[in-house]
Amino acid sequence: MTERIVEFETVNSKETNFGRNNFLEIARKRAKTEEGENEFLSISRGFFSKTGEKIYKRSVAIPLDGEVMDFLLNSITEMRTG
Repeated sequence: MTERIVEFETVNSKETNFGRNNFLEIARKRAKTEEGENEFLSISRGFFSKTGEKIYKRSVAIPLDGEVMDFLLNSITEMRTG
């Protein structure tokens, strides 16, 4: 079995802090392999260590598909407004 090496690159990201030392990060990332590359949206939650280092707790990768992105944006907007 051949190991596949994946290199991740952050194309763009935005972050907001909440609570005492938590953060939420949304990033557009690129995964590169010998076979090609793929871009996706990453939503991550984490906290800052005592030294200020980011510790990631949870993350979800979302495909940059138009229908999926529309569903996500519409659902967030609907839930925010009730």
